[in-house]
Amino acid sequence: MSKTAEKRLPDPGALSAPDPGRWKALIFIALAQLMVVLDATIVNIALPSAQQDLGISDGNKQWVITAYALAFGGLLLFGGRIADLWGRKRTFVTGLIGFAAASAIGGAATGEAMLLGARALQGAFGALLAPAALSLLAVTFSDAKERAKAFGIFGAIAGGGGAVGLILGGFLTEYLDWRWTFFVNIPFAIVAALGAYFVIREPASGRNRSALDIPGVVLSTLGLVSLVYGFTRAESDGWSDPVTITLFVAAVALLFLFTVVESKVKAPLLPLRVVTNRNRAGVYLSLGLAIIAMFGLFLFLTYYLQVVQGYSPVKTGFAFLPMIAGMITGSTQIGARLMTRVPPRYLMGPGFLVAAVGMLLLTRLDLGSSYTGVILPGQLLLGLGMGTAFMPAMSLATFGIEPRDAGVASAMVNTSQQVGGAIGTALLNTIAASATTSYLATHAATAGDERLLQMRALVAGFSSAIWWAVGILAVAATIAITFINTGRPGSSTGAPGAAGEEGAAADEVQVPVAMH
Repeated sequence: MSKTAEKRLPDPGALSAPDPGRWKALIFIALAQLMVVLDATIVNIALPSAQQDLGISDGNKQWVITAYALAFGGLLLFGGRIADLWGRKRTFVTGLIGFAAASAIGGAATGEAMLLGARALQGAFGALLAPAALSLLAVTFSDAKERAKAFGIFGAIAGGGGAVGLILGGFLTEYLDWRWTFFVNIPFAIVAALGAYFVIREPASGRNRSALDIPGVVLSTLGLVSLVYGFTRAESDGWSDPVTITLFVAAVALLFLFTVVESKVKAPLLPLRVVTNRNRAGVYLSLGLAIIAMFGLFLFLTYYLQVVQGYSPVKTGFAFLPMIAGMITGSTQIGARLMTRVPPRYLMGPGFLVAAVGMLLLTRLDLGSSYTGVILPGQLLLGLGMGTAFMPAMSLATFGIEPRDAGVASAMVNTSQQVGGAIGTALLNTIAASATTSYLATHAATAGDERLLQMRALVAGFSSAIWWAVGILAVAATIAITFINTGRPGSSTGAPGAAGEEGAAADEVQVPVAMH
């Protein structure tokens, strides 16, 4: 066999016999992913009650969210590499057990320090769990049609789980106790861990047993923590705050050093071949931008419904159901059905544009906006668009990747989402606050009812920030269309930019050869 022919061989993992228990495995992988995504929002609704119970000051309450975000975002690449080193199944089960233990500590917290420590532990074990879940899915489903269905379900959960968290958080806080927003994770984790242990079979050849890149671990963790914390501080202390600026400068310097180190070490934490592939780079960038827009909207819509419209926590949660329904439909019925028929960019680009149209409808929010006339159609379009785009994005981010790199490739998907969420919350909240202040200044002289003016100013701020979200989604669509050039999975075209399933896998096999 010629050297060229050897290079064009598809990924051996794709040729192995499929695991007979793969669909059962999907249930437990999806359950674990749901738990992690739920936890990103479920605590938000419970936070006021927890603050009052434990005597947490207003200045420290944000750390209940920030401690989780910093540990999760900072350790994701490390978690992905551990999954490649230990094995994904072992990392997955360890992450689930640790997450359950941390949740038990959080639910039983007797003071501020105990709660914050539990949240940081949840984030750390979540950083083990999330990349292991996605990489398990990537190595378990190799058939193009089956992969489409599996990633359709996974994409719907990844996209809609945050909104489900708002519903569940509202129910638990209103009818039970805030502590149950932690305790509810325990049965999820136990069922998923037992199921994973007995059902999931991981391919034996997929591990990367190279020595751990300690400098890479330190630099990436410190760099990502600085970046996420910088955006968190920007939201509370302003963009011109000296500490905020220092954190951003440190993040840029540390991540630059990380890139330099990764290009020189023998066994890098993040092999640059994972991110220099234009298709994966397009996924990471466009997905991160879409999450910026989406997380910002969750925040504004929650405040609008509760503060302006007077909805209860439970009613607010149910108000997000159309978005969840749209995401599930877009992911499992549109994305999964079309993924094997059209190239990914023709799902991702239009998907983000449909989401932008839904967001555009929500810029019309005012004090008396009708739920059925404005919020319902806006959410449906947003959900449909995001669901349609998320599914091929999740699949393409790990498609054709060498088994030894599946963990870090999966970690990069989660990192783009986590950093996107931090940026979205901080950036759009700052824009909204600035627009609110400006509205108050220009309308103060003509104001009659002070409370009415405050409400109008608040809604004007939300509307301004949502306009920015529309623009961000348009940029995400542009990146998806221009960066991503692979063909539909299963196509036989071998031309550059139109690689099918075998072509994509072959391209991946060639990368290390070219580098060496």
